[in-house]
Amino acid sequence: MKKRNWLLPTCAVFLLGACSDETASEPEDTAQEQSAQTDDVEEDVASEQSASDQEEQAEIEEQEVAEEQGVEEDSEQAAEPRYRINPQNSQVEPIGDANEQAVLITIDDAPDTYSLEMAETLKELDVPAIFFVNGHFLDTEEEQQTLSEIHDMGFAIGNHTNTHVNLKQSTESVQQDEIVSLNERVEAIIGEAPKFFRAPFGVNTEFSKALAEEQGMVRMNWTYGYDFMEGYMEPEALTEIMINAPELNSGGNLLMHDREWTNEALPQIIEGLRDKGYEFVDPDEIEGI
Repeated sequence: MKKRNWLLPTCAVFLLGACSDETASEPEDTAQEQSAQTDDVEEDVASEQSASDQEEQAEIEEQEVAEEQGVEEDSEQAAEPRYRINPQNSQVEPIGDANEQAVLITIDDAPDTYSLEMAETLKELDVPAIFFVNGHFLDTEEEQQTLSEIHDMGFAIGNHTNTHVNLKQSTESVQQDEIVSLNERVEAIIGEAPKFFRAPFGVNTEFSKALAEEQGMVRMNWTYGYDFMEGYMEPEALTEIMINAPELNSGGNLLMHDREWTNEALPQIIEGLRDKGYEFVDPDEIEGI
């Protein structure tokens, strides 16, 4: 009897200890399960956030692409030609609803002494123009820098031959060199070849016409100009004739040169033309460039 009574308490203690161990281990297992569940939820949230971020980034990129395409489309629309040069008389003719009462400003023999100052004047007055370049005015680094500055101001650059020769008195090989070598030289300086061609003295040949077209240039002479004529080599007389010339009409292609008196007269010439209601043709809007 005594022996049996001793065994019962011992068994009870053993059983209680076992139960106690199992009870103690349950919270640890539950905590691990809860931690695993929390990790899964956090991973799901992070995954959803990452997907959302990617979608948002994709939308931003699509919007940027759309905006860039819109800018390109606007640029293409802005580049639509609004004028053309009549090859017979060099008059500027409107296309569609372009303003008829407009004239084109051109400066020959650039960039000699006054071209940069003339470009600055035109820029200040918000007047576009073409500067026709001679190769013999590009011999120095300073002259080349002047051409770059004129181009950087937004002015169109034209080819006026390398040495200002009379093309009708030149062989085809000389004409080829006079035109093509200058195109290559100008492109090396400003990053693009001239878009327009004007022969010295207004004298073309069938060969020079075909070559200018082959080189992708719009050919033109002018409708009137006076600053190289006796009696107009001073600012007052030149201003008077340029704004009151009998040849002045809609579509005028106005010839001026890099000359001291032309440089001085230029602001008054522009003001006088504006007072008469003329606008100024943007060379970038001329057909064929």
